[in-house]
Amino acid sequence: MKTPKGLQPLIDDGVIDEVLRSLKSGKEATVYVVRSGERLLCAKVYRDMGQRSFQKRATYQEGRKTRGSREARAMGKSTRFGRREQEQAWKNAEVDALYQLVAAGVRVPKPYGYFNDVLLMEMVTDAAGAPAPRLGEVDLTPEVARGFHDFLIRQVVRMLSLGLIHGDLSEFNVLVGSSGPVIIDLPQVVNAAGNNAALAMLERDVNNLRNTLGRFAPELLTTEYAREMWALYQEGSLLPDTALTGVFAREDVAADTQAVMAVIDEAREEAIRRELGRLAQEA
Repeated sequence: MKTPKGLQPLIDDGVIDEVLRSLKSGKEATVYVVRSGERLLCAKVYRDMGQRSFQKRATYQEGRKTRGSREARAMGKSTRFGRREQEQAWKNAEVDALYQLVAAGVRVPKPYGYFNDVLLMEMVTDAAGAPAPRLGEVDLTPEVARGFHDFLIRQVVRMLSLGLIHGDLSEFNVLVGSSGPVIIDLPQVVNAAGNNAALAMLERDVNNLRNTLGRFAPELLTTEYAREMWALYQEGSLLPDTALTGVFAREDVAADTQAVMAVIDEAREEAIRRELGRLAQEA
């Protein structure tokens, strides 16, 4: 295929040898299958986003560290420099998270470097060597669904023990590789300690997994893993390999309704975009 403009510098510098095809195109980035020597990789080419997107990202970026006070002030005032810094911070968040999560044993694509707004990473494949399907595209037996759910909850626990929440985890952001589920797409990764909407996002992530896999194993629909792991995290006793029960007695506490509504609105808009994309593909 014709080499996309964003990938030509990587070919010129010898980082990759060939662009084979487009794998996925979304609102944040386009992913290509590329060849580097004998190895097939994914190249994620990030898009530059507009001011409206920055405003929507604010809920996720709350609590993230910035390089310095100058950058933080510029981002807060939404100056041209601040928007550039915010854009770069959004892209860097996924790269930093991938390296951190791989080191912690979380099953995400292994990164191979970040070059000029392009993230090179492992291509997750199925048993036949083809690009792995999304979790929402496969039918599962109850036993396999329970196994996937157990594995993914353990990945969420490992992330939270590092102070990180995916923030957009669903059947669309989990691939079913040859060795099991792999979590992808992390530019919106959330700082659990510094974000007022952290619990709401964690509940959304965990409940998305529960609802998806509960279609095949209905007993999962009664579990309460998000609240259980959050309570342990808040008291400082959540460890990477903490075993959970899925049982939690809820208490009536005042909710941060503004933060919760922001998460709900974002989820609703994302569902609409995905449905429109699916209808466009079927047309």
